[in-house]
Amino acid sequence: MTDTHGASQPGLSIEHTAVDDIRVLTLRGEIDHAVTKELTDYLLSYGSMTRPRTVVDLSGVTFMDSSGINALITAHQSMNDAQGWLRIAGVQDSVLRVLELVGLDQVIPRHPTVEQALAT
Repeated sequence: MTDTHGASQPGLSIEHTAVDDIRVLTLRGEIDHAVTKELTDYLLSYGSMTRPRTVVDLSGVTFMDSSGINALITAHQSMNDAQGWLRIAGVQDSVLRVLELVGLDQVIPRHPTVEQALAT
């Protein structure tokens, strides 16, 4: 089953799709301080899922600063605490450098595509 919802913040758009009880969040735009609260709230709004599982598609993200890193870490910790997981997919080179610089690519599993993240 696939269910699609959308949300949009200044400079960032978020599309939500559910595939086999796994949320897929497709982000497009820039992730910086201006959108961090809304992004974090959206990442943490997994409702009554007892084991929240989320794939964040970053293929449309052209810029991410430490605010985005903090949002992903917060979501990762929350989902792990709830016996779920967070995976990232489709990271562009400019964003990948930031993830690698802080070591986040070693903490949150990263996949080349959403399909691979869902299949793992």
